[in-house]
Amino acid sequence: MMNRRMMLASTAAFAVLSACSKFKTYNGPEVTEIFVFKENRKMYLMHHQTALAEYDVELGFAPYGHKQQKGDGRTPEGTYRVNRRNPDSAYHLSVGIDYPNDTDRKIAKEAGVSAGGDIFIHGGPTEKRDKGKADWTAGCIAVTNKEIEDVYAMVRDGTPIHIIPAKQPPLANPRPGTPKSLDEVAPDILIAHGREPVMPMDPLLWQAQVPGDEVMVTSNAVSN
Repeated sequence: MMNRRMMLASTAAFAVLSACSKFKTYNGPEVTEIFVFKENRKMYLMHHQTALAEYDVELGFAPYGHKQQKGDGRTPEGTYRVNRRNPDSAYHLSVGIDYPNDTDRKIAKEAGVSAGGDIFIHGGPTEKRDKGKADWTAGCIAVTNKEIEDVYAMVRDGTPIHIIPAKQPPLANPRPGTPKSLDEVAPDILIAHGREPVMPMDPLLWQAQVPGDEVMVTSNAVSN
């Protein structure tokens, strides 16, 4: 189990490059990995077994299930790495995640779809329609603009990020125009690549169930 002590990054660990700048420098403990829990919409920046910072996050507009293709609105699940950053992001600042990986690309190619991409941790919404809305992104992980300034300063390229699935399966009636999931149309391809299909559930059936407690795990127990 992950040590749940919080050593929240203090303001003393940051230096702002200029009075009005969104760019900060960070001189605190190294962020060795990131955990995102879809179940309770939480993100933790970890220094080994100690949490340096904790954030509430918003996910893609189809928050349950692993991202499989362009336009599905899902946030990826499994282990990836931070591989780039965008100082000119439309969402204040952003830190890129290396989805799709080789397996994602192979599955999408065999299924005849595009795996999609451009998955980031980024700041808050810029469109009026998205403000105040839960899970408003196209598949990214969103925090506030102030929080992404800290994340941008603290997290280095190459940092592993573990995105832990929620217990709820994808819903059977997704947003209109969302492509059918490969869980439904190509389960044999998923199985061939070691991924278990997760069949969509009727939302009324899900509402009748009581979600369980969050389980926090170390990186040794997380696989992609």
